[in-house]
Amino acid sequence: MVERGDLVTLHEPFCNLDDYGETDVEGRVFHSPAELLVWLRTETRGARVFLKDATDRRHEEVLSDREFLAEARHAFLIRSPEEIAASWYAVEPDLQVGHIGLEALFELYSAVHAAGGRHPVVIDSDDLVERPEATMRAYCEAVDLPFMPEALAWDPVDRFEWRRTARWHADVAASSGFQPRAQAYACTVDNSPEMARIAAHHRPFYEKLHARRLVVANQ
Repeated sequence: MVERGDLVTLHEPFCNLDDYGETDVEGRVFHSPAELLVWLRTETRGARVFLKDATDRRHEEVLSDREFLAEARHAFLIRSPEEIAASWYAVEPDLQVGHIGLEALFELYSAVHAAGGRHPVVIDSDDLVERPEATMRAYCEAVDLPFMPEALAWDPVDRFEWRRTARWHADVAASSGFQPRAQAYACTVDNSPEMARIAAHHRPFYEKLHARRLVVANQ
């Protein structure tokens, strides 16, 4: 979405506010979720804004802002809880049940629906890496964006936006596009009962979201 060049892009602003007490958007600094939400709702009418965030914690201000929930066009990228657990543990061994994020994601999905918003677009990560062009074309159609096939490739680079959390972005910083890649993790649900317990907690939420996923035609 950054590679497109026609969007104002925000990288994990609510996580930044939680972790660092501030976030910046093109040189403008915000110090609270409420301040950011007001800006998003009132000062971006003439711009297309793409905001990416994580759900390893609940964002109460977002969940309670019915106007934002109803007016924004939401999209959720999902991955199996077993894969999330293993990949999280590989970077941060202090894995807790909330870190998987799928329960919070389903809560957000339900909050959007309750606020009268359009059903969020749910994208399965397997579709994205196995059929990137078809998936992104379908996503763009769903949210009324022009599809730009040239944005499916980019130069590997460490970006300014994730300078504070670079260790979580090592793979994407080394990438140049979407492609399947086998990962071998030392600790998985197959050899860790605690990881299996945590993943099992989130499996029902994953299955509910997966059932609502964007149907992508074969290329």
